[in-house]
Amino acid sequence: MTRIMIITGGTLGDWAIEEIRADDILVGSDRGALFLIQNGYLPHISMGDFDSVTTEELALIRASSQEFIDCDPIYKDLTDTEMAFNWALDQKPSQILLVGALGTRFDHSLANVHLLRKGIAHGIPCAIMDANNLIMVIDRPTPVKKGPYTHTSLLPLSLEVKGITLHGFQYPLHQATLEIGMSLGISNILLEPEGLIDLSSGLLLVIQSKD
Repeated sequence: MTRIMIITGGTLGDWAIEEIRADDILVGSDRGALFLIQNGYLPHISMGDFDSVTTEELALIRASSQEFIDCDPIYKDLTDTEMAFNWALDQKPSQILLVGALGTRFDHSLANVHLLRKGIAHGIPCAIMDANNLIMVIDRPTPVKKGPYTHTSLLPLSLEVKGITLHGFQYPLHQATLEIGMSLGISNILLEPEGLIDLSSGLLLVIQSKD
């Protein structure tokens, strides 16, 4: 099964290149395509309105991509990242990873987090990663690995999430309910290399982070 890695135009760095696997399908979204090419990777597909690159950079992206899709920046209804995400969902991969999806534009960052909900609807595990965070949305019992992350926070993405029970965490929850606006799930700590988050209903945002 294949993972699709979408590289979009938010905050990027060496950490993003280090995450690339040899068998990943690489999708360059707008300036993310240029980032891939500048680091020696040829996108399998590049798409977007490319309003954040120069004419010369756009020509390089077009020439270096196996497939290229552009659109009018004024008359399109979707962000570049959502275009790429929808394309990735249609390929029915085993996983989708978004990098460069967080940055200085909070509106775009939040919209990209909301995209993870689409992955739930399609039954495809999806996540957002940056240098300090790994973000996913779950709607069923899910194991989580500690990895390099020091903290795990839980926030409801639906109005409420019910039946939350934590296994392997420092601060226990048992059949708890989290509602929008509650901070009860912030900054928990995994005690073992792997823990389990159980829940009975709702959409739960899981954010693993390190300083």
